[in-house]
Amino acid sequence: MSGVMLMLVTFLLFVLAYILYGGWLAKQWGLNPQGKTPAHEFYDGIDYSPAKAPVLLGHHFASIAGAGPINGPVLAAVFGWLPVTLWIVVGNIFMGAPHDFGSLMASIRHKGLSIGGVIEVNVGKGAKRLFLLFSWLTLVLIIAAFANIVADTFVSTPQAATSSLLFIPLAAAFGFAIYRRNAPLLISTIVGVAILALCIWLGVVFPLALSKTAWLIILSIYIIVASILPVWLLLQPRDYLNSFLLYAMIVAGFLGVILYHPTISMPAVTTFKHPVQGYLFPMLFITIACGAISGFHSLVASGTTAKQLDKEGDAKIIGYGGMLIEGALGILATLTAIYLTADKYAELLKGGPVNVFSTGLATFMTSFGVDITTGKTFTALAVSAFALTTLDTAGRLGRFAFQEFFQEAVPTEVAEKMPKSSTTSFLANRYVASIITIGISVYLAFTSWQVIWPMFGSANQLLAAVALLAVATWLANKGMNNKMLIAPMIFMFIVTLTALGFLMQSNAAKGNYVLVFFAGLLFVLAIVLIVLSYNVLTGKNKKQQA
Repeated sequence: MSGVMLMLVTFLLFVLAYILYGGWLAKQWGLNPQGKTPAHEFYDGIDYSPAKAPVLLGHHFASIAGAGPINGPVLAAVFGWLPVTLWIVVGNIFMGAPHDFGSLMASIRHKGLSIGGVIEVNVGKGAKRLFLLFSWLTLVLIIAAFANIVADTFVSTPQAATSSLLFIPLAAAFGFAIYRRNAPLLISTIVGVAILALCIWLGVVFPLALSKTAWLIILSIYIIVASILPVWLLLQPRDYLNSFLLYAMIVAGFLGVILYHPTISMPAVTTFKHPVQGYLFPMLFITIACGAISGFHSLVASGTTAKQLDKEGDAKIIGYGGMLIEGALGILATLTAIYLTADKYAELLKGGPVNVFSTGLATFMTSFGVDITTGKTFTALAVSAFALTTLDTAGRLGRFAFQEFFQEAVPTEVAEKMPKSSTTSFLANRYVASIITIGISVYLAFTSWQVIWPMFGSANQLLAAVALLAVATWLANKGMNNKMLIAPMIFMFIVTLTALGFLMQSNAAKGNYVLVFFAGLLFVLAIVLIVLSYNVLTGKNKKQQA
């Protein structure tokens, strides 16, 4: 089969899905194009800060994408190209994109509250606290895993380290120019992207080589600072500028596939049980998260994006559209693996999924004159930059979850006026919450990311099921149509709980009882949340909303 045909057909399906299904969801959920958003209602210049749609799309896309839609499809290619492609396309259109869009809509209709806050309003405080604890633990695992990966990348590719560090002052200058000097967005973007290219070149010329321990310490300091600074100063502009790297990578990949015209060498289905990845069901749906559906996206949508939405009408392109773009990246990542023979794929995979992706994309780019070394370097730099954006966002979200656990589920400016105990006030402080969250994460990061990743994958997909549950309960309480979320929610719970069962079994056989306990805890948490939400979903116990 032709790689060009596979890419064009899937991309066309994404476009049609945005117009037809995304438009239908917007009508079903009562999207008001000019509706007032929490970013204006609760503006504080730190977390609540409206951003223009292109800027916010860049932030949102960069935050949810990271290296996820690259790693997952490449790893899952061991099952063959057909299961991977079907899950990305069908999962994205009918599960992932509605999950992201719904999480964003639920948050803005609850004054910018996180999914935890949405659960409290619609299910109860106990359910909210369970969710916040679970999401915080998941974010700790995310930060630990990606800090480890970024540190390893900086050690192996010091060029990426230099470029990534140079991006930081560039982002701050861009944010200051846009938000404090009212600089034109178009001109600022052109200048910013040009300097971004310069940063990449400087990284190649002046690589910064440090030890992994040194990088973990530097990253911990950076994440703490990034989680505290106003979003307009670092998070928004950094992700916006970085998104052009990802857009360029997608465009380069698209043109490369068209011109190179790769033939799919891998069989449609290779095996139903892989010696490393496990059974196709449920592991395919755990391995591929970003690109199909990912619970982390609900935390981004409700944790940062909802607080920066300028107009309610922007929710469709950012929530539903952003996920479809990620699906397109997932398809490109799939193509970099499945055009290879099984032996070549297995050999490249020894260097990690990014090695497969960067080699494949660089090969496609040779079709329009880019030498393979330059193409591979550019791709590796782009992927490492996005892994760092995941750390930025996860650090802030982890701080939010920790704070929210120790304060009422209301906007910060309201919560600050409420009487609290000294302990609660101390733990709800954003500096304390950031230091505790990042400190624990980096401590875990000193272990191997391979140890953390399987549990993170299961926890992440369970988050997706719980987020769908939260949005469904909100819609049920409002008397709105939630049927389009019920089947995806049930499917994700089945997939996740089955995967956790396998995970408990495999880790028990290895004597790793800590992970057995953790998997069992997640399993119980899911069941409790289902039980607590059942009456709301069935209409037997509708909570009164403000």
